[in-house]
Amino acid sequence: MIFKQLFEPDSCTYTYLLGCEETGQSVLIDPVIETVERDLEQLQKLGLKPSYTLETHIHADHLTGAKKMRALSGSKIVVPAMDDLPCADLGVKEGEEFKVGNLILHPLYTPGHTSTHHAYLIDNGTHKILFSGDALLIEACGRTDFQSGDAYELYKSIQNKFFTLPDETLVYPGHDYEGRQITTIAQEKQRNPRLKTGTTEDEFVKIMKGLDLPYPRKIDFAVPGNTACGECPDNVPEEYRGACDIKEIKPDSKIMNKQGDQG
Repeated sequence: MIFKQLFEPDSCTYTYLLGCEETGQSVLIDPVIETVERDLEQLQKLGLKPSYTLETHIHADHLTGAKKMRALSGSKIVVPAMDDLPCADLGVKEGEEFKVGNLILHPLYTPGHTSTHHAYLIDNGTHKILFSGDALLIEACGRTDFQSGDAYELYKSIQNKFFTLPDETLVYPGHDYEGRQITTIAQEKQRNPRLKTGTTEDEFVKIMKGLDLPYPRKIDFAVPGNTACGECPDNVPEEYRGACDIKEIKPDSKIMNKQGDQG
């Protein structure tokens, strides 16, 4: 498996690039509109076909790069099926494998941050790897005070879907705001101040209700834009509109020839 963790600094969002070495197919988990060109360049350097973009949920803190990536490369947009987005090409659901070449991702329905949030689990033969989206962060978790959030549901998702995984499971979150990149299930059980072993559901809900977090600065255009798979609404501020422009990237002809045989 080819793997890269990519970072967008304005929203502190991690995008994950996974590639199948045998087929050249790839998936970008949670792409960001500002970094689509960078992600395409990474795929070209690695000799990978831009096959899919895959969302964990409808984001409130950035515009997804899914639609822009599809316009530039022909990649297919994949979202949780229960979001029922007309703009998407495919939907995923828990209990049904999502294959990227020979890679197999297992969707996990993990509501709480949003009502349709999904995480993705993959076994690379050495470790189980969890892409936890915004549900579980490094010594934190996604907020539950807007956009169909529910602290009770998030507690259940983390306890029943994540904390039942092997302790050595690697966890790659959707965000980090302190320069950290990775955690494990064992570490979160031991050190997460909101969720460590022994924290009751009521204690967790009380913690979440007391966070008093600021209103998300991009939510008013990000949510409607992401409901359209990354369409830029009219209310996108001028400072962010540059990323809405789609400029053709000239592909590496050698890479494209290699990929042309892969379907």
